Amino acid sequence: MIALNKKAFITLGLTSLVVFGAVASMPQEQEKKMNLKVLPKKFTHQQVETVMRQWTKALGVRCNFCHERGNEAADTKPEKLMARKMFEMTAKINKKYFEAGKDSLGMVMNTGISCITCHHGTAHPEGGTHTEGGEKK
Repeated sequence: MIALNKKAFITLGLTSLVVFGAVASMPQEQEKKMNLKVLPKKFTHQQVETVMRQWTKALGVRCNFCHERGNEAADTKPEKLMARKMFEMTAKINKKYFEAGKDSLGMVMNTGISCITCHHGTAHPEGGTHTEGGEKK
């Protein structure tokens, strides 16, 4: 009985070592490359994702509207370059007219205007006054 337990214990131990070694040698999922030009460089991937979700909702678009599929860090799409300019514009407006300071992460605090102020969930606001339905008055 003791010999059986000893064999089972050794077999279990060796099996555990093999499984642990296999798992440890598997390539770790790498965090996606980030190309931060207007967002604070110390932002985590999760913080960038949160901002991106806000922007996609405000413009009524998906990620590939600004980002190249498979290479989100690339600066190949003009929409991405324009998004950076628009972010800088809203930050300047908020700082000048709404005295918005930066929070502990380096982001302009949520006062004043944001993307949704003009875009109302559309990728290309055409100007004019919008109603709740997104139609011009």
